[in-house]
Amino acid sequence: MEKKIVIAGGTGFIGQYLQKKFLEKGYKVIIISRQSPHVPWNRSDEVIQALEGADMLINLAGKSVDCRYNEKNKADIFKSRTDTTNILGKALLQCQNPPSLWINSSTATIYRHAEDRPMTEEGGDIGTGFSVEVAKEWEKAFFSFSLPGTRQAALRIAIVLGPDGGVMTPYKNLVTFGLGGVQGPGTQKFSWIHVEDLYRIILFLNEKKELSGVFNCASPDPVTNREFMAHLRNVMNKKIGLPTPKWMLEAGAMFIGTETELVLKSRWVIPERLGNAGFVFQYDTLEKALGQILAK
Repeated sequence: MEKKIVIAGGTGFIGQYLQKKFLEKGYKVIIISRQSPHVPWNRSDEVIQALEGADMLINLAGKSVDCRYNEKNKADIFKSRTDTTNILGKALLQCQNPPSLWINSSTATIYRHAEDRPMTEEGGDIGTGFSVEVAKEWEKAFFSFSLPGTRQAALRIAIVLGPDGGVMTPYKNLVTFGLGGVQGPGTQKFSWIHVEDLYRIILFLNEKKELSGVFNCASPDPVTNREFMAHLRNVMNKKIGLPTPKWMLEAGAMFIGTETELVLKSRWVIPERLGNAGFVFQYDTLEKALGQILAK
C-alpha cells in the first residue's frame, strides 16, 4: 500500500523542501492549503479524507511573522496558527485510521531573550511579549487534543537555513551590497538549523516511537550575530560589511514592513532532548551549513 504524508501549510520554503524529500523517498504527499489545487482548510470532509490512512501529519501552517505587528497582523498571526491546529485536531478525532505521528510546528522564539545561558526544553525560561504569547497559544492548542492513536511532537524551530529561499535570500543580499556587518549590538545569539536536518529530525521522530512532547530544533552550534555575519561574508568572499545600528534597523524595518525582533532577539537554544535521544546533526556547524548552501 502506498505510504502517505500530509503537510498542512506546505507551500512555503520548508514545506516545499519536505515535499521534495518525501516524494524522493516514494511517499505520496498531500498538501493542505488555502492555495489551489491543494486540499482546502474549510472542507472538513476533504481534510479528514486526506488524513485517513496517512503515515504522518506535519503542520507548518501560519501567517509569516515577517510583517509589522499592527493589530490586524497580530490577530492574523494568532488565528492562522491556532485555528489550523484546531481544524487538524478535530479532523484526526474523526479518522478511522489516523496517522501515528502528528508533528506541529512551534518556534524557538518561545524562550526569553538570552545572552547569559542556553535554553533547553527542561531548563529554558519561557519569555514574554507578543511572539512568545503566539507560541504558547499554538502549543496549548496542539496539546489540548488527546489522541489515543496518534503521537504528538511540537518542534520549537530555530531560524531555518537552506538553499533556494528562506532567510538566506535577504542575508545574502545584505552581504552582496556591502551591508553584511553586525546588526545591532552583535552579541545577540543566532540559533539556526539547516533545513536538511529539520527533515532528518522528522524522520528520526517517526522512527523513535517512544518520543513525544516538545523538541528544540536548532543546531548544537549557535553563534552570535557578529559571528554569523562574519562567516557569511567569508563564504561569500566579501571583505567589507557595514554595521547596522539599532536605530537604522528600526527605520529600515518600518520601511520594508517587518520587525527588528527577528534580528535583535537573542535566541540561544540547544537541542538537548534530540541529543539525549541520539540524533546526530549532519550540519552541526555553521561552516558546514553555509558551505553547502552557498556552494554554487
